[in-house]
Amino acid sequence: MDLAERVDRLSKVALFAGLTRPALELIAKIAAEETLSLGTLIFEHGQPGDKLYVILEGRVRISRNVPGMGEEALAILGPGAVFGEMALIDAAPRSADARVHERCRLLALPKDGFEDLLFLQKDLAYEVLWSFVRMLTVRLRETNDKLTFLSVTGKFE
Repeated sequence: MDLAERVDRLSKVALFAGLTRPALELIAKIAAEETLSLGTLIFEHGQPGDKLYVILEGRVRISRNVPGMGEEALAILGPGAVFGEMALIDAAPRSADARVHERCRLLALPKDGFEDLLFLQKDLAYEVLWSFVRMLTVRLRETNDKLTFLSVTGKFE
């Protein structure tokens, strides 16, 4: 995939929507394409986080192993979705497993390269970090709704 196609794909991802073409080009230059087959473990709960991923094609299952219950799927993500973003925000280990649910192509943004880019490009950092805040706020609201549902239905104590 050439730089122009990466820029086009990134422009359609909510996290990067609204960024200027030059800003998207800077991000696209540090991204690497990965093609993975069904069942491939992308990362595991507890591992150090070193990349953010954008799904170009296919699907990825985000899950967590619950003691006494087994694997619990938290989400199945498709094209345009971003995962592994928490690795770019803090130094904590991965909070869940990510496994290929359907053969996929990903763009991987390395933490070191992304941090360097944001350090050098302050305007870009501002825009991207606000996008992170908006994305994480949506996810927090969804989690609150799920917890409320589980509490009301008695499936959560």
